[in-house]
Amino acid sequence: MDLTEKLPIENLEEEINLEPLYRVIIHNDDVTPMDFVVHVLKTIFFLSNDRAAEIMLAAHIKGNAYVQTLPKTESEKRVKRAHSDAHNAGYPLKFTMEPE
Repeated sequence: MDLTEKLPIENLEEEINLEPLYRVIIHNDDVTPMDFVVHVLKTIFFLSNDRAAEIMLAAHIKGNAYVQTLPKTESEKRVKRAHSDAHNAGYPLKFTMEPE
């Protein structure tokens, strides 16, 4: 294949769809303020205020909660950013990922 030749969009979509999906899970802690958790869920995971508050409360009550399912690289990117933002703010907020 000539290096200047472009791949058809169908092939690109196929490659994107081959990436495994991962579930992002948030874990409760006794230090991170609830409003900070909601802020992270809204700004990094692009959730509505109501949905972010629901997830935060579920994690607070149950110990952890499902956030969303994303392709592996996107999950990794968002979890890394959430951990970085929390660390920079002095909070131990923790997210994990598990295969779908």
